[in-house]
Amino acid sequence: MKYFLLIFCLILCQSPAFSQQSYDLIIVGGGASGTAAGIAAGRLGTKTLIIESSPWLGGMLTAAGVSAIDGNHRLPSGIWGEFKAELEAYYGGPEKLATGWVSNTLFEPKVGNEILKKMASEVKNLTISYESDWKNASYENGVWRVTFSKNGKEETIYAPLLIDATELGDVAAAQELPYRLGMDARDEIGEEFAPETANNIIQDLTFVATLQDYGEGADKTIPKPANYDPAEFACACAHADPTTDDAPTLDCGKMLDYGKLPNGKFMINWPNCGNDHYVDLVELSPEKRLVEIEKAKQTTLRFVYYIQHDLGFRHLGLAEKEYPTVDKLPMIPYHRESRRFRGLVDFTLPYVRTPYSAPSPLYRTGIAVGDYTIDHHHKKNPKAPAIDFIKIRVPSYNVPLGALIPVNHPALILAEKSISVSNIVNGASRLQPVVLGIGHAAGVLATAALEDQKPLAEVSIRRVQQLLLDQKAYIMPFLDMNPGDPHFQAMQKAGAAGIFKGEGVPYLWANQTWFYPERLATEFEVVAGLRPLYPALKEFWGASGEYLTAARLLIFLQVIKHELNEEDLLTALNSRGLGIDFSMEKNLNRREVSVLLDELLSFFEMEVDWKGDFLK
Repeated sequence: MKYFLLIFCLILCQSPAFSQQSYDLIIVGGGASGTAAGIAAGRLGTKTLIIESSPWLGGMLTAAGVSAIDGNHRLPSGIWGEFKAELEAYYGGPEKLATGWVSNTLFEPKVGNEILKKMASEVKNLTISYESDWKNASYENGVWRVTFSKNGKEETIYAPLLIDATELGDVAAAQELPYRLGMDARDEIGEEFAPETANNIIQDLTFVATLQDYGEGADKTIPKPANYDPAEFACACAHADPTTDDAPTLDCGKMLDYGKLPNGKFMINWPNCGNDHYVDLVELSPEKRLVEIEKAKQTTLRFVYYIQHDLGFRHLGLAEKEYPTVDKLPMIPYHRESRRFRGLVDFTLPYVRTPYSAPSPLYRTGIAVGDYTIDHHHKKNPKAPAIDFIKIRVPSYNVPLGALIPVNHPALILAEKSISVSNIVNGASRLQPVVLGIGHAAGVLATAALEDQKPLAEVSIRRVQQLLLDQKAYIMPFLDMNPGDPHFQAMQKAGAAGIFKGEGVPYLWANQTWFYPERLATEFEVVAGLRPLYPALKEFWGASGEYLTAARLLIFLQVIKHELNEEDLLTALNSRGLGIDFSMEKNLNRREVSVLLDELLSFFEMEVDWKGDFLK
């Protein structure tokens, strides 16, 4: 596609309305991933249009009311980190957001929408068409043609690239791209915890409600919903801590405080005899989806009535003016699962549990990170096979770039929950910060493809990762560093190249992977980490298990790059602010070695393929 953009311009210039109708990138869906993609691409100079059906940005973060963030509290990656910082500034500090007992970041949905709109408005090359419904999308001769309706009128736009950021992967499905839906078969997917045979059962969805405390003596009880039976919610207050073997305790206050938001509000998104609702509406028509979504709304209203009438919380009522809706409920349901399209790589459980011993080193291609445990909701469907998800212990992880690119389309990028991921792993990758990261990467990927004039499958993985690092995003899930660290990029690169391995720890609701920047490096680990990159070291066995000194590192480096000398090491350290007290006898830590290798070898310029193997 050497002349990709030239051909695109020649085709579109035949249209009399070319200047109004053409973009570099079209994003269908202004949810979590679509918003992040638009901001990221626009900041890089890509002329971008987001088509969003609601008047809000943020999708599940805001328009669906899921405003209690699961995970990534200590991984403030890229746009997620910016959003979190904006929330902290608005409410007066991080402690003001820690109002619940699982999430560390809770906020009012309307505030989240306002912040995302503010962030988007500051991006010159980003346009957003709100309250717009896409009708069809077709790709021919290197050009996308997308039609959408707004204010009763249809508009047609064109672009060379498109991101499907819809909640259910509707645009990619319309292109007849292959996908999976439901639980995967154990042998087919290669996951020991998967059921023996595949099925079409997806996770429960939820129509969230936001309640507000109107004060003692207030009665905000809603009218009794049709078909109300308090037995439906009888175990709602029985809380069991899945990290222990303790018996469940009855604590209705704890059930509510799970989603306690700032300013006396509560997110009602409760799986145990609560407002989870099972329905597989993915492949239904838009009209039939609305019918099923109304049933989910009624489930939530019955639960709200139960909280008010049977549990006695009459002072908690549907929040006024939280959403621009007549019924005071969010605009969309919380979809936990989408079509999962087949990508250049498949992100499955071995790559999460044991990334360094998985079938391929996909961790080297990471573009988004997550640390929340694998979390599935299947309690409202008795036909769902019993899987003990608590036993699927995982560390923090990264998402491979190839999972965002479908196997047989040169110009469509997958986002939101439609990436190439297994049903089980989707239980972690579906969560808000990860989806924001996926969108961030999708926008950067689109820009790289356009600038380099390459089809998606030929884009440089390292170039995408470098652009993400430059935008303060994590590509490796190391919690003991942050983008404010002046050596963040060097250590992230050393991890993504496999020169230094992280240590993963499954830990409660915030799994961990540690880099240990100040840990002294050993001779052998550094040479072993460099061998896959540099053939000259493959037959070199002169590294011991002792701590690595600068003198010994120079010997190893000279095998790769003969002209290096002591002065080069000192100059490299000084350039990164690490030259104090330097001597050739000094034992070097992982931080210092990462910086030296990044400065002297430029190892991150060595390309990897979609499986993470280094290219010859």
